[in-house]
Amino acid sequence: MNFDFSQIPVPFTMRPGLRRLGQTCPPLTALDPASPLAAEKRAIFQAGQSRHVLAGFDPVPALRAIADRCGAAGARCFSPEDPPELAFEEDLAVLDGASGTLPWLCVCTPSHWAPEDKLGLDFAALHGAVADNAALISAARQLVALVTAGECWERQVWTISPSGRYDQHPRRHARNPWPAVDDAEAFAGQCWLRAERQAFFPVGQGTRQAVFTIRVMLRPLIEAIGSSWQAIRLRDSLASMSSAVLAYKNLTAARAPLLRWLESRARDPS
Repeated sequence: MNFDFSQIPVPFTMRPGLRRLGQTCPPLTALDPASPLAAEKRAIFQAGQSRHVLAGFDPVPALRAIADRCGAAGARCFSPEDPPELAFEEDLAVLDGASGTLPWLCVCTPSHWAPEDKLGLDFAALHGAVADNAALISAARQLVALVTAGECWERQVWTISPSGRYDQHPRRHARNPWPAVDDAEAFAGQCWLRAERQAFFPVGQGTRQAVFTIRVMLRPLIEAIGSSWQAIRLRDSLASMSSAVLAYKNLTAARAPLLRWLESRARDPS
């Protein structure tokens, strides 16, 4: 898992957390066709549930921009027989700078959101259900202008999940229950660190569009925490979450056992 623990905010806040990359756009990640992620993405693609497009929108410029990333990713360039769903780990969407909406989505592994419900919504509506979202909503216009102005940006987000499944579409899969155990070590042993590297790169070609990429990364929690510093960082961020954020992330019932486990791991990461 290529996740930077320094990007975990302490105290925790729901903020954009964007890092400017300038003209150095992040590479897309070649999808290993033998991986569990590939199996999940293949099933969604074959079921015809991966693509959503607003009537009248032309995705060709965005698809050209995505294809330009093939060589950088070391991935096989896609075609109708080998589409981007099966070429890259990342899910993809187009953000239109003129309207502030998502007119095209190519998403197989959403984190408890339904891509089809987001099609055509503006930035404020897209983030309407996010907890503690006042700062995001107030900066909506500026954020859209920023990430569609021709440069590259990235951010990392995280949560802890009782599910090792990549696809967490709320209408395809019910939420997994948290482990019904009292022992903190046993509880953590059934949890996963779920991180996302999100990035924007320009479509160009005379458009005011950016491609939004989401790379979902999963690792068993007890394997993901490899140092006392990482345990402390995660503990302090989790401990500082508001009740609204805990509810939004489905962490309310899990925080106490997770904090106990992280405290023990902070003292002895072995």
